[in-house]
Amino acid sequence: MPRRHRRAERPGPLPDRVGLGSARVESGPAGDPDQYHVRRIATSRATKDYRCPGCDQIVRSGTPHIAAWPDRPGGEDERRHWHSGCWSGRGSRGLTRRWG
Repeated sequence: MPRRHRRAERPGPLPDRVGLGSARVESGPAGDPDQYHVRRIATSRATKDYRCPGCDQIVRSGTPHIAAWPDRPGGEDERRHWHSGCWSGRGSRGLTRRWG
C-alpha cells in the first residue's frame, strides 16, 4: 500500500507577516539616492483599492501588487501601493504623481 503524505498543520500568523517587517530593501532608480523597503502583497491580502503613483491608475483589490516606502525615519508614512510592472519600470518612466 502506498504511503500517505500528511500535510503539515498551518502555523498561526508568522511574525514577519505582521506589520511592515517582511519587506526587503532595494535601491531607488538611477539618480535616486534613497533606499526603499519593498513588500509584495499577495492576492489574498489585497483587500483595498489604491492609486498607483507610477501610472495614476487604480490598483484594484484582489490584485497582487507592491507596497514600497523610503528607508528613513518616518518613511512608513510615505508607503505607496504600486502595480508590480510600474514598480519594476519606475526608473525609465518616473512618477505620474507626487511620491510623498
